[in-house]
Amino acid sequence: MSDHLPLAGATPFERLVSLMAILRENCPWDRQQTHQSLTPYLVEEAYEVLETIEEGASASALSEELGDLLLQVVFHAQLARESGGFTIDDVVEGIVAKMIRRHPHVFGDVTAETPADVRRNWEEIKRQEKQRASLMEGIPRGLPALLMAERVCGRAAEVGFEWDSVEDALAKVAEESAEAVAAWRSGKSDLVREEMGDLLLSCANLCRMMGIGSEDCLRRSSGKFVERFGWLEATAFGRGVDVSALPRDEMVT
Repeated sequence: MSDHLPLAGATPFERLVSLMAILRENCPWDRQQTHQSLTPYLVEEAYEVLETIEEGASASALSEELGDLLLQVVFHAQLARESGGFTIDDVVEGIVAKMIRRHPHVFGDVTAETPADVRRNWEEIKRQEKQRASLMEGIPRGLPALLMAERVCGRAAEVGFEWDSVEDALAKVAEESAEAVAAWRSGKSDLVREEMGDLLLSCANLCRMMGIGSEDCLRRSSGKFVERFGWLEATAFGRGVDVSALPRDEMVT
């Protein structure tokens, strides 16, 4: 087994890459991993970074979580190097080249005065690179549903498939809400599922038009609900009863 630190005197990133190679050689758990087995950890670490940012945690906490996420990237790159696919250098060089291509207003002679201009240029260059036939191609199907809804509506808005105003989008939410109620009253579960999906899509699109993230809105409300429910549990405990014994009006106020 290796009992020395890797690449003493090297850059921190080089030490991390070397460390990952040593772990793959000497750690039974690391040796067992594949791209597929690591997928849950990649998702989990990304969400932990998001949570740290949303909670306004300290710089050191964010640095730690970003390190955990970076480790996943290096881990996947090490697996690929071992199989002859690519190396971490290929990953880094690839993203550098992509950023230069996607920022012609910085590294070329294209003009982009606003963030919206940059976004439009980015998407156009991306379409040319990928040679996609549809605007909807390339949206990851594994995205959280609300985020995917925002992406879908945003892509459509790029070609003018968009409400004229936030007020129009609000009216669409009200329309979809009424249709969801009607579907529920019909007793047809498939119709309820369809109309509730339409309602959620219209809500996600409304958030996008307002310039706020629907995922963030729902996460904040869920957190607020958890805090409120914790207060109810504490109240019930103080009275020596189960939370289910609290009067309904205390639960919903």
